[in-house]
Amino acid sequence: MKTKVNEISLKYLGNMRIKEAPKISSSNDAFENFFCQWNLNHIAMQECFKLMLLNNGNRVKGIVEISTGGITGTLVDLRIVFAVALKSLATAVIVAHNHPSGTLLPSQNDKALTRKIKEAGLLLDIKLLDHLIITPEGKYFSFADEGLL
Repeated sequence: MKTKVNEISLKYLGNMRIKEAPKISSSNDAFENFFCQWNLNHIAMQECFKLMLLNNGNRVKGIVEISTGGITGTLVDLRIVFAVALKSLATAVIVAHNHPSGTLLPSQNDKALTRKIKEAGLLLDIKLLDHLIITPEGKYFSFADEGLL
């Protein structure tokens, strides 16, 4: 008797070649790439958490939305974050979420999540390069720039 199971795949939408993909050299580069992917109709309403997948040359392989939550928070499941990172063969990641309130200061939960992502990445040899907090006004806070990574 043959058992059937579902196949899981990762799909890239678009046909950009990796050598044409944006190269991330600074937190501002990461911010610009995230911000242009954000739904500006919702950025001031709900928190959203996104993951930028990078290759060994810090070129963007893609950006994926991990979760959308409420006004003051969103749940982030590390298993989903790293399932996507592993399946896409990313060597590094940058994460970002928005603060609909416009505040740039990270909460204790933001700091704890960043530590968990960094520690899990170390175990899997996937480097967390930065965590950005983005506001509806187009400003950002970088954990890496502020020495919080």
